[in-house]
Amino acid sequence: MKFSTAQVLVFFQERRTQRNIRSLAKFVLVLTALVVVYSVVFHFIMEHEGQDHTWITGFYWTLTVMSTLGFGDITFESDLGRVFSMVVLGTGIIFLLVLLPFTIIQFFYAPWVEAVAAARTPRQVAEDTAGHVILTRHDAVTEDLIAKLEKFGRGYVLLVPDFDDASRLHDMGVRVVYGPLDLTSTYSSARAEAAAMIAATSDDVTNTNVAFMARQVAPDVPIVATSTNPTATAILEHAGATGVYQLGEMMGRALARCMVGGDAVTHVVGRIDGLLIAEANAHRTPLVGKTIRENRLTDLGVSVIGLWDRGEFRPATPDTVVAEHAILLLAGSQDQLTSYDEAFVIYNVSVKPVLIIGLGSVGAAAGAALSERGVEWMAVEHDASRADQTGALRDRIIVGDATDPAVLEQAGLHDAPAVLVTTNDDSLNIYLTIYCRSVRPDIQIISRSTLKQNTETLHKAGADFVHSYASMGATSIFNQLMGDRIATVAEGLDVFRRPVPPSLDGRSLHECGVRDRTGCTIIALRDPEGGLTANPPASAVLHAGQEMVLAGGTEAESRFLEAYGVGSVEGDRRAPTN
Repeated sequence: MKFSTAQVLVFFQERRTQRNIRSLAKFVLVLTALVVVYSVVFHFIMEHEGQDHTWITGFYWTLTVMSTLGFGDITFESDLGRVFSMVVLGTGIIFLLVLLPFTIIQFFYAPWVEAVAAARTPRQVAEDTAGHVILTRHDAVTEDLIAKLEKFGRGYVLLVPDFDDASRLHDMGVRVVYGPLDLTSTYSSARAEAAAMIAATSDDVTNTNVAFMARQVAPDVPIVATSTNPTATAILEHAGATGVYQLGEMMGRALARCMVGGDAVTHVVGRIDGLLIAEANAHRTPLVGKTIRENRLTDLGVSVIGLWDRGEFRPATPDTVVAEHAILLLAGSQDQLTSYDEAFVIYNVSVKPVLIIGLGSVGAAAGAALSERGVEWMAVEHDASRADQTGALRDRIIVGDATDPAVLEQAGLHDAPAVLVTTNDDSLNIYLTIYCRSVRPDIQIISRSTLKQNTETLHKAGADFVHSYASMGATSIFNQLMGDRIATVAEGLDVFRRPVPPSLDGRSLHECGVRDRTGCTIIALRDPEGGLTANPPASAVLHAGQEMVLAGGTEAESRFLEAYGVGSVEGDRRAPTN
């Protein structure tokens, strides 16, 4: 085992270590006293038997008997001596073979191992660290956020109040700083005053404490937090948070937005500069069955970026056919989207109620969003107390187990145009998705996934659309960090700005082949003077100094970054060193 000054200092500075050393010293004193007493008794018994030995011999005999070595070169002849030998032997087994190893491990070895780990686990970042993001909890949201930060070259540090967790995460390669979240010194150690952002994704109480303590150290740094209700949002803002996201509310509205029943008007899902990104249902509209060229949507001024069809995103081409359950992803100005809405507001009115499974924060938000759009809905909720809290909406709720086919039938599964699966149990959501798809092959299934890795599984189970809670939280925080340079408009689909690479300077959109090479679609060009050209023609020439607004999935975005580089990203990208 290697020793270092840091390890020794950490070891001896711990109060528990000092207490353990005192306990170990007491044990050693008791053991020494027993050896001395047994050595003295040894002499008396030996003199009684007529044998004469030195004091060194007495200690030698005592230690060999207590340690069970028993060389046999010195023995008693009387029964008294043999009884005494058995007492010494028994005491030695208890003290030397049982208590001493346990004491050494408990009071010395284990604390020393912890001290070694503590010395290895960072307690502060390098003094020149700046432009990094400070995270305060390791969960599904921050795991996805860390992946985004690393992809775009942004530094981060994770504050961990539990030492064992900090050591484990550090060994896993996560950049951590060990320290309590309720101490301003922890945020000073993480150089919060030089950070680009502080993100709190724990419970409402912890997030409020984080915002309040961090604000004292970093008065000008943006603090982003998640909350569960409007009251918590207001408290977080008073504590110092500059941005608060109610992920349950956001998730519910995102799920409701994907539903093909209801209306065919646009719903804005993102924006970059003056360019708005919106979704619009094609179900029961004249768009179905025709190509993009035949629908002549460009006459309304909007650009069709692509189409979502049963969970799969397809970039739009003039020959792309609009399917019955397709959702169009559009780009345009506010006036252009308004023109689209005026043309399609009369279509796609829902008749049968939509079925919502689970009426927690996500399900309740989805119901509220559907009501705002004039869409009828029914819900299945197993918790009767939660159902009672809905008040006037009680007649919309069936209290029962959603895994019971009779309950789903009573709620209208066989007639519903769509079902929203909103429980926070991914395994249950997969089960319900498979069941609903087996009963209603034609129904639209929209599901919520708590963990991002279960998104693909839910798609395979039969879901048309899946929104990940973790991805939505990470994306919301990341979008605020990047400002208007990137916007995630759907699960796995980003719209982002990048400078025109030198290799594309002077080449037309047709010649550069960005879509063929990377899978990203150039949906707008931004001039140095600030002018924005949406849906530029293939003949448009790229020039240095311009910015491209691109849309693409996660893999397409990665291919673009590999092919052309990250480009100019605002803010210091230095990663904190531990």
